[in-house]
Amino acid sequence: MNEPQRPSPGAPGAGDLFQLFRSGEARTKSELCTLTGLARSTVSLRIDALVDADLLRPAGEAASSGGRPPARIAFNPLARVVVAVDLGATHGTVAVTDLAGSILATSRAELEISAGPEPVLDWVVEAATALLADPLAWTTPQPTAPLVIGVGVGLPGPVEHSTGRPTNPPIMPGWDRFDVPAYIRRTIDVPVLVDNDVNVLALGEHAISWPDTDDLVYVKVSTGIGAGIIAGGELQRGALGAAGDIGHVQVPVGRDSPRPVDDERDLEAIASGPAIATALRAQGVEASSSRDVAALIRAGDRAAIETTRQAGREIGEVLSVVVNLLNPSVIVLGGTMTRAGGHLLTGVREVVYRRSMPLATGHLGIVTSTAGEEAGVLGAAIMVLREALSAPAVDAMTQPRSPDAVSN
Repeated sequence: MNEPQRPSPGAPGAGDLFQLFRSGEARTKSELCTLTGLARSTVSLRIDALVDADLLRPAGEAASSGGRPPARIAFNPLARVVVAVDLGATHGTVAVTDLAGSILATSRAELEISAGPEPVLDWVVEAATALLADPLAWTTPQPTAPLVIGVGVGLPGPVEHSTGRPTNPPIMPGWDRFDVPAYIRRTIDVPVLVDNDVNVLALGEHAISWPDTDDLVYVKVSTGIGAGIIAGGELQRGALGAAGDIGHVQVPVGRDSPRPVDDERDLEAIASGPAIATALRAQGVEASSSRDVAALIRAGDRAAIETTRQAGREIGEVLSVVVNLLNPSVIVLGGTMTRAGGHLLTGVREVVYRRSMPLATGHLGIVTSTAGEEAGVLGAAIMVLREALSAPAVDAMTQPRSPDAVSN
């Protein structure tokens, strides 16, 4: 085996070359030489290192303009796999994906996040272990499961992303400061990344439905309300991971609001699924959850429809400020309350287009999510892949081990 050449300062390393194959910009060594300006011998050494790491593989011959056809090289998405986890207030999904983010296997369950971290994470680990133990059942069957490169987890509450610990999550008793990565690593000993579910959903929505849009705000309206912000193509978490926590913004009483003039409450307290259910009970309509409200809307209940539309207007009051501040190209609404017709969407649009600056709304789209149930696990996988397949991480994977490491 050729030892990979350590890149000189400023010269593209193996990780940089890998990105060109991963994106499809390069397919042969000759194309790499042209794109990078590196000598063919240097390119060959770095490609050999990537092939030895199984990250690249031979892919036949490219078309030739004369002479011997050049050998094609391709990204190998099945070199490793990711365990991706999407946890909501009452549900959980665990998936195994390849390095391209394609889902190979999935396990879903109804669960209560309020049961506490140990039982919920025990289910996560058991589900992941079962999926990894049966690679012949994957959508792309494998004789043996590839190595796991990382685990990504989305949680329905605030998370300190740098540590993976939830921080005062309102609907997650017992989770505050719990070391989620360490608990998972007891069984699956790889890097574990954790974020709040809305950030993870924003990544998934962006990848599935809006890959060419650099500025997007994803808003989840369900048991709670939160936003995931993508600006300049990158997820924005803020200094401590609190970016997008619009559910705890106090909402003034708008001119069309049925609330008393002194009734200033958090957005979540007046426009989330449970808040809508509470408002309906006050009108004599039986409802206790987001799902109950959605069922009433599907049945054509007028009170549920109008109360949901008013909740959309309240959300629109907050989003009109977000639009003026961030100037996104699109706002995507997701969560349980968006799956029963366009009434919430109508209310949001009504206020945002009226209250935001014309320059900010001139080309603004406000739509409901089309990414489906897989957005959460796909976003969790993307979170892992952005770190695990970064140029520095790939450089580390292709460096020779030291003699001490080999002897151990």
